[in-house]
Amino acid sequence: MFNDVITILNNLKMRTKLYLSFIIVVFVPVCITGLVLLGELRLLAINNASEQTAINVERIKKRTSDVINVTIDAAYRLTNDSKLTHVVNNRYESTYEVVNAYREYQDFNEILRLYKEINNIRFYMDNPTMLDNWQFLQPTEQIRRSSWYQQAEGSSFSSWHYMQDERDKQHYLSLVKKISFNERRTSGILVLNVNMALLREIVSQEPFETMIVDDGGRIVAANRPGRTGLTVDDIDWDYDVMQEESGVFQFVLEGSKSEVRVERLMPDSSENGLRIISVFAIDTIMQDVNRINKLVFVVITVSLIVAIALIHTFSALLSSRMLRLSKQMTRVGTGNLKSVMEIDGYDEIGQLSRHFNAMVANIQELMAEVGESNRQKRLLEAKQSEIRFKMMASQIHPHFLFNALESIRMKAHLKGEKEIARVVRLLGKLMRRNLEVGKRYITIAEELNMVSCYLDIQMFRHEDRLHYALLMDPEVANVELPPLIIQPLVENAVLHGLENKVGSGSVTVRAVAMKDDVLVEVSDDGVGMEPALVQRLEEAFAGLNEEEHSRIGMMNVHLRLVLSYGPEHGLQIASGQGMGTRIRFTIPNRGN
Repeated sequence: MFNDVITILNNLKMRTKLYLSFIIVVFVPVCITGLVLLGELRLLAINNASEQTAINVERIKKRTSDVINVTIDAAYRLTNDSKLTHVVNNRYESTYEVVNAYREYQDFNEILRLYKEINNIRFYMDNPTMLDNWQFLQPTEQIRRSSWYQQAEGSSFSSWHYMQDERDKQHYLSLVKKISFNERRTSGILVLNVNMALLREIVSQEPFETMIVDDGGRIVAANRPGRTGLTVDDIDWDYDVMQEESGVFQFVLEGSKSEVRVERLMPDSSENGLRIISVFAIDTIMQDVNRINKLVFVVITVSLIVAIALIHTFSALLSSRMLRLSKQMTRVGTGNLKSVMEIDGYDEIGQLSRHFNAMVANIQELMAEVGESNRQKRLLEAKQSEIRFKMMASQIHPHFLFNALESIRMKAHLKGEKEIARVVRLLGKLMRRNLEVGKRYITIAEELNMVSCYLDIQMFRHEDRLHYALLMDPEVANVELPPLIIQPLVENAVLHGLENKVGSGSVTVRAVAMKDDVLVEVSDDGVGMEPALVQRLEEAFAGLNEEEHSRIGMMNVHLRLVLSYGPEHGLQIASGQGMGTRIRFTIPNRGN
């Protein structure tokens, strides 16, 4: 990656490099610093506005809670008012008795006098002997069907609704609560209207647009004219945001990015509550920041223009000489080796011109020498590889008279020596295969068949002291490899690993499919090899120990694998004294 960047820079013209240096060293740091500072300023302004909004909303929540808690206390007081129980449950004989009872019951008026937070009180009671006045009312059918009345009848908790008072036709935030008179087995609905002037005063003091919304989505109070009484659906705001219970959200409002903070207000012992919503336009907050942004942009632009003009003038002093040198190099690059650079100075460009002339004088001779050297080297390597491959292949051709063995097998069979006949047949088969290895490649299945013949012969020789297992994935059976690759490794395991071992031993040959290769592994539990021998073999495999090149066994197999597939497919040895030996290699998976 670094070299690629250097190459790109070297390909740039001198003037472009000067421009680029200025941009990287001066312009970019200034821009980054300016952007960071402006970003911090922007973030600081937004955070300050957001913190101020949070403080304002918390203040509104507290003041609104104070108003609501007073209403809740008054409702609790009336719930346990024995005089109210008597007034609304008494059966009156005359209008006089009703009027006299209303005159004597002053608790409603006392609450209104003590608490400015409550505007008025009304109580709905199904008592036909009572008369409707400003405070005690018989519920009409329309009232009974209203949602707030039915909700109150079905719950013992208070609920809050923004609704119209049928007496003065004004809308109030009202606490609605069912009061049950258990001893009389009756009940009534108490409604306390909150003083809306106080709520409007609370929100009117806020600098950002603020509103109090009930759970039905009705706007109870707002500091923007025309909002009170509407629903959040009537406002062209983001619907999903307006349905949130609490949190801070951003959306586009009237073409301006805005932040809205929603705070939940849930009064005690209430089924529902209120939400306080405050909105401020981020673009409005960012007006001063944007003005600073424009000023910084103008200053940076003017500075850049002046700097580029100076760089352009300075680079003109150098570019003409560099251009001449570039043209001469281009000629040489196209094959004109007779090009000569005119030297017109003793600075770095002059020195470069002298070196260029010296290079042109020698490049033609060097190219001829290198070309000839490479040609001879490739020819030599090709010949050496061909000779070494043929020599190694000739070393592994065993020469036996398998016809004579066939005659011996027949006589042994006729005389009843079936085991000897079987071993002679295997030996003949093995020798015939070895004599036919002039074939360039054989399949893994064929190679393992030869290995099986060899091991069966060795089992006849060693009887119960030798055991073996040949494991092969079916999908690799037709993968081809050079002949006599696996058998020499097995033979090495039997001769050097098991013959010197006391007791029985085993040899396992595995051929398994990997992702792109076939893994072949020959392992035994014999005496193993000394670390020094393992090191010599590994050095021989790496070409560091020429003395081991005369060994026909594993070195032969390793070199044939390397010549056939490449260095990464050579033999790998893992062995230790008394721990057995494991030899493995991989070949490309080129099966059917």
